[in-house]
Amino acid sequence: RFCPTIKSGAMNKNNLKILLFLALGISLFSTNVFANGPIRPLTSITPGVVDPNATIEKICTPGYTDTVRHVTQKMKDDVFYNYGINPNQDKYEIDHLISLELGGTNEPQNLWPQSYCGNPYNAHVKDKLENKLHVLVCNGSITLDEAQKAISTDWIKAYTKYGVK
Repeated sequence: RFCPTIKSGAMNKNNLKILLFLALGISLFSTNVFANGPIRPLTSITPGVVDPNATIEKICTPGYTDTVRHVTQKMKDDVFYNYGINPNQDKYEIDHLISLELGGTNEPQNLWPQSYCGNPYNAHVKDKLENKLHVLVCNGSITLDEAQKAISTDWIKAYTKYGVK
């Protein structure tokens, strides 16, 4: 066991660094960084990825997402691992940051664990945004690029901007 010794009245820079390092380590291991689940993905892990072959014609065809959806259990487990979340919890879904219905991919850089429990923003709420953006793209109100950028940049801001009910 590593236990730094600090002489009374002898707090120096090295001892302070060691104590801060230990305190940080203890806090990270004793609590889940995402106690209620991340409401936004970490851009360093999940920046969002679009399929260059996804066109408006393709994504607006009924049943399109069924033809492209393919996320394996290993991929899901890896995403949970990357976010430091226990995959055995049932309060998360592995979500596509840029949804398949908006031309997103199944690549790991487009996947993140989204909580069903966040309040007011959670997986159910983001699903409504995805559906609304899909309708707006397919009826020509916004471009596919606008929808992809809005949802990948800040989906909560997009939720408010597009008046999702």
